[in-house]
Amino acid sequence: MFLWAGTTTTVFTVVYGALVVTLGLNFIQAVVAIILGNLLAYPLLGLASVQGPKTGTTTLTVSRASYGPKGGRILGVFGWLTLVGFEAGGFILVVFAGLTLLDRAGISSTPPVQIVTIVVLAGIQLLLPLFGHAAMMKLQKYFSAIFAVAFVLMAVLVLPKVDFAAASVTGGASLSMFTVAVALIMASGGLSWAPAGSNFSRYLPQNVSGRAVAFYAAVGGFVPYVLLQILGAATASITLDVSDPISGLPGVLPAWFVVPYLILAMVSLLVQNSTNLYSSGLNLQTAGVKVSRVGMVLVDTVLCAVITYVAVTGESFYALLNAFLGLLVIWLAPWVAIYITDWLMRRGRYDLAALADEPGRKRAGGYRLSGMAAQALGMLVSGLWLNSSTYVGPLAKLTNGADLSIPAGLVIAALTYWILARRTINKTPTALLSEHA
Repeated sequence: MFLWAGTTTTVFTVVYGALVVTLGLNFIQAVVAIILGNLLAYPLLGLASVQGPKTGTTTLTVSRASYGPKGGRILGVFGWLTLVGFEAGGFILVVFAGLTLLDRAGISSTPPVQIVTIVVLAGIQLLLPLFGHAAMMKLQKYFSAIFAVAFVLMAVLVLPKVDFAAASVTGGASLSMFTVAVALIMASGGLSWAPAGSNFSRYLPQNVSGRAVAFYAAVGGFVPYVLLQILGAATASITLDVSDPISGLPGVLPAWFVVPYLILAMVSLLVQNSTNLYSSGLNLQTAGVKVSRVGMVLVDTVLCAVITYVAVTGESFYALLNAFLGLLVIWLAPWVAIYITDWLMRRGRYDLAALADEPGRKRAGGYRLSGMAAQALGMLVSGLWLNSSTYVGPLAKLTNGADLSIPAGLVIAALTYWILARRTINKTPTALLSEHA
């Protein structure tokens, strides 16, 4: 539980709360969307964590049971793109914080200053992984504890300035936009963390209770997400700047707090990005891409720098974040539905040898039509119901912008997979099934 609580206690989580307010929701609507979205999403993380102790391997490797070892490579590509997106989001916040500090020091955010700041911070990002994964994880743990204290202090400073009565009745969004907010909250939290569920739980004892694994993983992420996102929504109700979530902070927080807070945020986000760079490499290996660790770090960092330049010089950060989370849903909702449905159908028993994707292992097979077809159909239906800042599906347009991409993708993918795979899974010889416990 504390692992997930520490992992999710970051500046990024606060920003997601502000994102909901940019959609036009008033404070009460934002709080309801935050609680509902996390209540719906974090059980998915819990269920995706149960397989780790039994199989001793990562979530996407377990997914090969549904897609086949070669089919699972496609998931590796999706997983890598997802991590690059989150790395870029974190790096954008680092650069915004750096530019805000420079502005307070009297250095205006001109285009040359922006470029130099991006290049210097990208260089630091490039070097940090050289200190090793264990060092980065230890630093992240300490920063999470420090940030928990900083967020409490931030709440004490911000909440008295919020006119809750006015913020709760002013404005407000339609029911359709409320569904968009719930979808974004789900995508920002439990849904996007689900592919990493067993990555962490695989280190637990094999005989640990599956219910306990699911419960503590879900609660460990749910509690900090709800608290920090509500803090983000409250802060945005008095400081909202549609261009970025950082530059408005000096207007409502005292200097003695803002400067150390931004420095702490920059360092912690760079450290968190360093650990993501390692996970990014794992996803590329799952995709069958042979790339060195140094090469992978270089590619990811360059992509982050380019995306950050676009965000800093032109596009709204919130618009980019909205588009990224929206598109994320298209593959994540069908995937998690197939993953959990397959786990239920085979009652948690996997052919561990067949999950391996090693050269020469012909017994492992290639692609499983049931998983691939269910994923494709689920993605199609999710896309039809999606409402993001860059794309609105035809069914979302017909319903005045309602975003039902997640429930539609979940239901269609799960039902399709169950229809196509039930005979195959039921015929699997018991002798091929391996069970650690």
